[in-house]
Amino acid sequence: MLRDNQNSNKTILITGASQGIGKNCAIKFLKEGFKVAVLARNKNKLESTFKNHRNALILSCDVSDCNQVSKSFEVIKKKWGRLDVLFNNAGIGLKANTPENISFKDWKRVIDINLNGSFLCAQNAFKMMKEQNPQGGRIINNGSVSSHVPRPGSLPYTASKHAITGLTKSISLDGRQFNIACSQIDIGNALTDMVVKMKSGIKQADGSIKPEATMDPIHVANSVYHIAQLPLDANIQFMTVMATTMPYVGRG
Repeated sequence: MLRDNQNSNKTILITGASQGIGKNCAIKFLKEGFKVAVLARNKNKLESTFKNHRNALILSCDVSDCNQVSKSFEVIKKKWGRLDVLFNNAGIGLKANTPENISFKDWKRVIDINLNGSFLCAQNAFKMMKEQNPQGGRIINNGSVSSHVPRPGSLPYTASKHAITGLTKSISLDGRQFNIACSQIDIGNALTDMVVKMKSGIKQADGSIKPEATMDPIHVANSVYHIAQLPLDANIQFMTVMATTMPYVGRG
């Protein structure tokens, strides 16, 4: 059921929307009546899910490319005139490896998408939110629980997610005078394609291989929606949503 009366004039951009958490969030916001710009590199995947939805705006874009990002925001501005929420979700990881076996090419690819991509989208969203009338908006960054604690062999991904915390804090501070709020949601073991291997077993800090608990990605979508629904004079600065019994707190 669409909740058009409440949210029909609200707009959100979700990056990495072709699969996983981004896809689940886009479906949630569309059901709630938002106008949703769904952005990802794979246009075919986006179209297979969203092409028949009247409130979905499909944007094929590599978030690490500044020109592509700028053009995508121009399309949003022309289509809707404003942006209320950005969910900076696009991200990738690598196969687990120790530092000496990680190529600079792979390191750079993770940083370009996870960190530089988040910056470019936040930069464009910040500018648009600052200039629009009424002024303001909300930026939500996907940080991951790796922004707090690493997994073995996860150096590029963990470094990128630690950096997202700095991005979030700085945008929160810089956005105050322009009515721009910024949050970070740290997600643990939502059952997407990236996480499904954890059900059969993944390397632990002690070197053992153990299966881990997972959770339905809908809980992430509901959490992002909750943050997005807050008035701009209230903010959830940091939120952690995770499978209850996954190794994270304490010793496991």
